[in-house]
Formats: sequence, structure tokens, C-alpha cells
Amino acid sequence: MRNRSAITTFIILGLTDDPQLQILVFIFLFITYMLSIIGNLTIIFLILVDSHLKTAMYLFLQNFSFLEISFTTACVPPYLHIISTGNRTITIKACFTQIYFIVLFAATEFFLLAVMSYDRYVAICKPLYYVTIVNSRVCRILILCCWVSGLLIILPPLGLSLHLEFCDFVIDHFICDPLPLLKNSCSDTRFIEQLVRVCAVLTFIMTLMCVVLSYIYIIKTILRLPSVQQRKKAFSTCSSHMIVVSISYGSCIFMYIKPLSKDEVAINKAVSLLNTSVAPLLNPFIYTLRNKQVKQSFKDILKKSAFFSKK
Repeated sequence: MRNRSAITTFIILGLTDDPQLQILVFIFLFITYMLSIIGNLTIIFLILVDSHLKTAMYLFLQNFSFLEISFTTACVPPYLHIISTGNRTITIKACFTQIYFIVLFAATEFFLLAVMSYDRYVAICKPLYYVTIVNSRVCRILILCCWVSGLLIILPPLGLSLHLEFCDFVIDHFICDPLPLLKNSCSDTRFIEQLVRVCAVLTFIMTLMCVVLSYIYIIKTILRLPSVQQRKKAFSTCSSHMIVVSISYGSCIFMYIKPLSKDEVAINKAVSLLNTSVAPLLNPFIYTLRNKQVKQSFKDILKKSAFFSKK
């Protein structure tokens, strides 16, 4: 029987206890976080100022970059604070707040990826009707639906978890994660755990089905194009999104469908580290390096900056 004394704080174990490794982890996370913020803010800024980047695809990309900034900010700075201060304690309220924002931003990202797949489907399969189907009003509604869907996914399990009693206070992770947190509870958490899994699977399956169906039709349409040049051009418009989708869904599939092993916790930490630090860093480079309009916009901004600096 575990002790039911009132617990008001948790202890985050983090990635390692080795002081030298902690320094390396801090440097790695700090550099990737700063580059991620700069990269995603650059995309947001370019889309705001460049009149050529006002189509639906770039509006979705702008919101995706904002979500990437929000997601990595909810995960990385708190752990950097733990490493720098050595204080691993976190209040229950702060822990639930972190879980709320992490899950909200992550779930909203998945819904937005599905919407972006639909956008690419319309652009390639119905190009003559693209401006009519995916107009600015529809874009705003779809983005709002993504945020509302993310909110609806997190509220039921989070609302039930707020009334739990806790006996243990150790969270074997570098962030507040729902399942390690539930293991600390003295209450019966079986229903909440199942609800968490159902919400996660629903989000994953629904959005993945939208992505897969969109790309089945996209590939069929591309293969019907008469010339190689047309096929290359059509493929290039969705290649960046395909890479980002592969990274996002691939990491989740690896985390939840991999065989059980004695190093499961360590593997989950490593994959979570990549999702929270490396993936948000890669996405701006993927979209910038593979998108001619974004690259041209970036070059134009640099030229204007250089011109005004000489005056």
C-alpha cells in the first residue's frame, strides 16, 4: 500500500544524472531551441510581409510554424531551467499546465497536417477550383477547427485527472508526460488511461487516414500527367509536406507500436527529445530549401536589408 500523504510537487528525473552529460544536453537543447525559434519566426515573418505568399498553403504553413514554436517552448525551456538550477521539483499545477499545452499543440499539429494534406489534394487534383474551394474564409475556418479539435481531445482526460490523489512523486521523463504522471496516482486510473489512449489513437488514426487518402489521390493524379516535367513540378509542391508528415507520424508509430523492451523508457525519452527539439528545427529548413517561393522571398528580404544598411 502506497502512502496517501498529501503530495504537492513532483520530481522530474530528466535525461541523465551525469553532470558532464547534462552540460552537453543543455548545449544541444539550447542551440536547437534557438535555431528552431529563429527558423520558424523567419517563416512567419516572410509570409506576413511577402504578398506572393498569401495563398492557403502558406497560411497553413504560418500556423504550423507558430505551433512548432509553441510546442518546443512548452517542452524545452522548462527542462533547461531544471538543468541550469538543479531544481527538479515541479508543482502539480505546473505539471498539469505543461501537459495541457504540450498535448494541445501536438494534437492541433496533427489536425493541421491533415488539413495541409487536403490543401495539397485540392491544389493538385482540382487546380481550376483551388482558389474557390480553399479561399481565405475556408482557411480560417479549417485552422479554427484544428485548434478546437486539439482542445476537445485534451479536455476530457485532463478534467478527470485534476481530481486524482497522488502517492508517488517521481516522473521518469524530462517533461510532464501523462502516462508517467498517472502511475504516481493512488486512485484508480484505468479509465483515464484508456481514455488517454483512445483520444491519442483517434487523433492519430483520423488524421493519418486524411493524409493517406489525400496522397493516394495526389499520386494517382501525378502519374496521369503526360510529361515528366509536369510530374516533377506537381510532386515538388507537396514533397516538403510529405517529409514533415513522415517525420511526425513515423516517430509516433515508433514510440507506440515498437516491441516492448527493458530500455523502453530510455527509448521513449530519446524519441521525445527528437520530437521536441530536432523536428521543430528541421521543419523550417525542409520548407525553405524545397520551396522556390519561400527561398525567393528570403533572398528578396536579404537584398532589401543589405540595400537599406548601405544607405
